[in-house]
Amino acid sequence: MQGKVEYMSAPVAAQQPIPAIKPPRTVLPKFTDRLALGRRGLQVSPYCLGMTSTDETVSVAFDAGINFFFFTADMHWPLYEMTRRGLQKLLARGGGIRDQIVVAVVSYTPQPEFCSAPFMEALEAVPGLERVDVLVAGGSYAPELLNRLQVYQQHLEQGFLGNRAIGSTFHDRPASVQAYNHHLVDIAFIRYNTVHPGARYDVFPLLKKDSSVLLYNFKNVMGYAPPSFLQQMGLSRDHWFPQVTDHYKFILARPEFHGILCAPNTPEHVRALHDAIEENPLSEEEENYLINLGEVVQGRAVLAREDGSPS
Repeated sequence: MQGKVEYMSAPVAAQQPIPAIKPPRTVLPKFTDRLALGRRGLQVSPYCLGMTSTDETVSVAFDAGINFFFFTADMHWPLYEMTRRGLQKLLARGGGIRDQIVVAVVSYTPQPEFCSAPFMEALEAVPGLERVDVLVAGGSYAPELLNRLQVYQQHLEQGFLGNRAIGSTFHDRPASVQAYNHHLVDIAFIRYNTVHPGARYDVFPLLKKDSSVLLYNFKNVMGYAPPSFLQQMGLSRDHWFPQVTDHYKFILARPEFHGILCAPNTPEHVRALHDAIEENPLSEEEENYLINLGEVVQGRAVLAREDGSPS
């Protein structure tokens, strides 16, 4: 961060004990970094592009160094229209681009007998895609996860639609820990942000150090509030007014995450994220500030005066 940052007083709210987690990153991952996904040769950027509002965003992200893309096979299908179009246009360039990118497709259907057709239909919807590199079980919960993953594991062993890795998105954080620690998937996506920081307590401290599973985050900027809203809450000009990109940096401060699933709406948003990660990472104090601010934004706490009384 540039310039002096003033911090608000602690919110008036019950505080959980500070968890034993790793210190923040000192260097943020870059678009051009590559991580091993699974055991079949996939290499992915720490940034995975999902929803977008313009098809041009896909090509801009690729040209900036992002090679990991994500769209749905069923739920939220209309919201990924521009992502699919963007991939089609990117692939139409030719020149071996298909072999340079990794495409993950998610299906939210939990019944084992319906864990194949959605991916087949998704593949047909994007000319030039040729294969689905990563099959993702969406919205997984512990009671149904193992039955679904048995089918996904069979798909992986048989190379169904050319896939070389499997993953899952989780709202059930304890289930994500089990999947990560026991290598039930090659990549796990969880939700962590300034208004949902619970992973600091029930995920990060429990992760095995020797796991080869990648951990990515989604819903990164949930909790962002525009300056006008923060002023209405009582923040003065002496306080830090976080930008959208600061919320990305909040996620990336956690070394437990290998990367993020992001949703830049426009090419300008891709460029803003690129510029933000070239700056200094957030400090632990700045992380805590954003969590406190998130408590206030959600109405779970109020700002405190200097004497500790509610404002």
